Amino acid sequence: MEKPMVIVLASRNKGKAAEIRDLLKGYPVTLMTLDDFGPIPEVVEDGLTFDDNAYKKASFTSRVLGLPALADDSGLVVEALDGAPGVHSARYAGEHATDEANVDKLLAAMDGVTNRKAAFECVISLAIPTGPALTYEGRCDGEITRAPSGDKGFGYDPVFFYPERGKTFAELSMEEKSGLSHRGKALSELVREFDKVMIWLEQNMPRPAKSDCVI
Repeated sequence: MEKPMVIVLASRNKGKAAEIRDLLKGYPVTLMTLDDFGPIPEVVEDGLTFDDNAYKKASFTSRVLGLPALADDSGLVVEALDGAPGVHSARYAGEHATDEANVDKLLAAMDGVTNRKAAFECVISLAIPTGPALTYEGRCDGEITRAPSGDKGFGYDPVFFYPERGKTFAELSMEEKSGLSHRGKALSELVREFDKVMIWLEQNMPRPAKSDCVI
């Protein structure tokens, strides 16, 4: 039996890990998270774009652990707010803000605004310890509701309305959301060429140096 390839998700977000595991099921991969390892320094997400932050997280984690690392930087881009919260989506209401606090701040900022157009955007980076990385992108367009609805998902899901289904992301099952979401689309790109990805990893991952010592 083929030994699974270990890939580390550079996150402690259980919801995100569950979503990615669901999309990668059936492939010879063991997905671990930062919670499976000892203390690891936090990466400062100070990039100006989702691409910057995704690569920074994946590359740092891969170098520290010596394993392929997968990271995404995702965010909500609201047209009426000039693209905010954008790269600051996870900490929109403060450095350690809860999902509820971020949603409350967003709804307050959108109070009285008629243009509710928004999009979730995602960039996924799969990096190896020596620096190279593969990049995948996804986007999902929708609207901001005037109040939260639904108890599934996480983040801004309760206020992100997807017109084609007539529901918020928090009202969709994981299976439904995985096929529609920004992260789902980016991961679908990854999954579609996963055989090539595995070959790339096998060819480019550093191998332990062989010793010529004879005991």
